[in-house]
Amino acid sequence: MIAETRERLDAMPGWISQQTQSSTYPRAFLAAAEARGADRAQMLADAGLDAQRVEDPEGRLSLREVWMLAAVTRVRSGDPTLGFACGDSMPLTAHGNLGYALLCAGTPREAVGLLQRFWHLRGRGVQLLVNESDNDMFMELVPECALPPRLVDLMFSSIATSMFRGMEFLIRDLPGTAEIWLQGPAPDGVETWQARLPTLRFSMPRAGIHLVGDLSVMDQPLATANPEGLRAAVAQCERESALSDPGGDVLRRVRAMLLAGPNGYPSPVMLAERLHMTPRTFRRRLQEQGFSYQQLLEEARRRDSCQLLRDPEREIRRISDQLGYLNPANFTRAFKSWTGMTPREWRQQSSH
Repeated sequence: MIAETRERLDAMPGWISQQTQSSTYPRAFLAAAEARGADRAQMLADAGLDAQRVEDPEGRLSLREVWMLAAVTRVRSGDPTLGFACGDSMPLTAHGNLGYALLCAGTPREAVGLLQRFWHLRGRGVQLLVNESDNDMFMELVPECALPPRLVDLMFSSIATSMFRGMEFLIRDLPGTAEIWLQGPAPDGVETWQARLPTLRFSMPRAGIHLVGDLSVMDQPLATANPEGLRAAVAQCERESALSDPGGDVLRRVRAMLLAGPNGYPSPVMLAERLHMTPRTFRRRLQEQGFSYQQLLEEARRRDSCQLLRDPEREIRRISDQLGYLNPANFTRAFKSWTGMTPREWRQQSSH
């Protein structure tokens, strides 16, 4: 995993080497791995990191360094569930000014809005997409770069666990059903975390936190609400945002615009026009982020397929058409490659 991660990182755009990341998260991975018997000095050496930089509370690392260290801690700890342990150890205050803003928000819905607005301050390299219907909210995690699948599972299990713990702290009674979805297979030893977290679902078409039930709780006042503290925290977040590099904005906007309409998904030419770019510039900007239009289209299809399949009245053939597949067999093959199940099998399982 270490060699694979290093090779993949070498091929990524230069912005991942900018020192924009807090040292909080690397320290959390190191601590979790140490608790499992890994040697701290050896892990830092493997990742090519100086201990002083990591230990400095004000220290900044690059995404490349953070991802490399995460891969090293996973290998040296020998624990495929390390991400859950890392996320479980981080309270809201570990997320700096953004964490304080969430604590001071008036309602859970306002907190989610703040999380989306300032996610880039703490979640660079991963995007947060929030989709909500009447009784359904999905907080989706999407990588900004084409990382090795095992590293994505490690990072996403940590992020989703940390997010869920924050939600538990803020919201006294979570709506109906809460689930954590991950795209990789269930790791060895996950039974421990199945008992401590909400339902964990693996081999899913997308990753994130899924809430189903009465979402009116999202508009209830939070016990920790503090308007004065919120103003101060938001001001600090805005200051951080003004000083940070806004890279990845094109990728975020394309993902937000890739929605299936009556005529399917928008084409590359249509997206380029909406972004006021030539098609050639559009392709180049995506390539700089390590993606292509086709990859993002497949992401959108994975995302939307689950939502559409949850409606038992919607025929699978109609879903296939809406997602832009020429025939249902193509959709079935694609969906099975994402989840290991056919659309019909997944629908039956998710209804239980």
